[in-house]
Amino acid sequence: MLIIGITGNIGSGKSTVCHILSRLGAVIIDADKLGHDIYRPYSSTWQELIKFFGRTIVKENDEIDRQKLGEIVFSCPASLAMLNRIMHPQIYKAAQQRISSYRIQQVQTVALEATLLIEAGWQDLVDTTWLVVTSRDKMLQRLSNNNLNLKSTILARLKAQMPVNEKIKYADELINNDGDVSQLEAKIQELWQGVTSVT
Repeated sequence: MLIIGITGNIGSGKSTVCHILSRLGAVIIDADKLGHDIYRPYSSTWQELIKFFGRTIVKENDEIDRQKLGEIVFSCPASLAMLNRIMHPQIYKAAQQRISSYRIQQVQTVALEATLLIEAGWQDLVDTTWLVVTSRDKMLQRLSNNNLNLKSTILARLKAQMPVNEKIKYADELINNDGDVSQLEAKIQELWQGVTSVT
């Protein structure tokens, strides 16, 4: 089984890349969705998050308010570090279990989408790392829709992530996503043919 790690900073286009890979036949594991499952209401991780960050991060239905939690951690490096210490081992374990399950099912190709694949040191989960990059202007255009308040939030999150020029050192493939979808599809198909021809 081939496991492709798809990573990149916020707004780079990781999900679009995974959507293309899904159409080509890959099974997708979204680390962000695994995280949602892990801090479901009343889980041990949910309790740990509330213990550290307080009840203000909980909605009326007892779900974690991700927006409020994001506002806290992306404005305070120590809080972000704590969130990562709580969440990263749990998400890693969940991804590992999902990969093992797909291996048993004899799935041929899996794509693991994880923004913090490199920062969290999860590269041992994958066989190859594809880094999706885009310009800051393109990223803001895609995510903010020219909303100034949203732009400031996005930039705060970007600042908390490892710079692209650092991530490049760890990538096996670099995917530039400054063009249109057809250009991105052509690049992904090219990479797909390259990896599937040797598996």
